[in-house]
Amino acid sequence: MKKIGLAVKEISEKKIKSTLKDNESLIVIKYSGLSSPDISALRRSLKAGGRANLFVVKNTVARRALKDSGLDLIIKAVEGPCGLIFVKEEPVEASKILCNFSKDHANLKLEGGFFKDKLLEKEDIEGMAKLPSKDVLRAQVVMTLNAPISKLVIVLNQNLKKLVVCLDQIKQKKKT
Repeated sequence: MKKIGLAVKEISEKKIKSTLKDNESLIVIKYSGLSSPDISALRRSLKAGGRANLFVVKNTVARRALKDSGLDLIIKAVEGPCGLIFVKEEPVEASKILCNFSKDHANLKLEGGFFKDKLLEKEDIEGMAKLPSKDVLRAQVVMTLNAPISKLVIVLNQNLKKLVVCLDQIKQKKKT
């Protein structure tokens, strides 16, 4: 019979590996000095959108799971009290939540991560947090595509207005 601690470590490692397969990206944070209610608040805000989950586990377990998953480059970020944030889709929303939370809580530090097999540094995550939301980007694309058509309509309307004004002036001259 296995010891409870060893069984928990094995279950945690399996959970990390399976979660890595289901998610496109991972962000590593350091939370040393944060209180338990602060970590719970961070966890709730990440889960609110249903797109990210915070997982806290022993570093040896995290390193072993990351190495077995082929993510050797990010193992160096797992040092000290770390949390793994698994992001299901794009990491922009999660990075915004993390950056906003770190402004209020100086003890939260972004360490790095990966997105679709690309290594992310702290600066990359902070840069993603500055990006506009997906809806804003879509609106900008639509406006960009719509602009030439709108300008064409304006030009054609101006020609029609000039024709109407010209015909109106001819009509006025014929009356006098």
